Amino acid sequence: MNDKKRLNSYEDLPLVLDVADIQRIMGISRASAYELVHTPSFPAFRRGRLIKVSKIAFFEWMAKGSENVLRSDK
Repeated sequence: MNDKKRLNSYEDLPLVLDVADIQRIMGISRASAYELVHTPSFPAFRRGRLIKVSKIAFFEWMAKGSENVLRSDK
């Protein structure tokens, strides 16, 4: 079994999140996390091949009503 990093509080999170962090925070599948980070309104950016998200931008996005994005159909 893999050792999963426990994220118990906001302070435990790194300043820059990756897709796996988003997956753990939101309790969603890997596929759903990748779908989310490719949503136009989601604050992700690329660093080479890696997809990253600022912790501050992520929580601001959450506060602005992320449920609308998650419920929308393609």
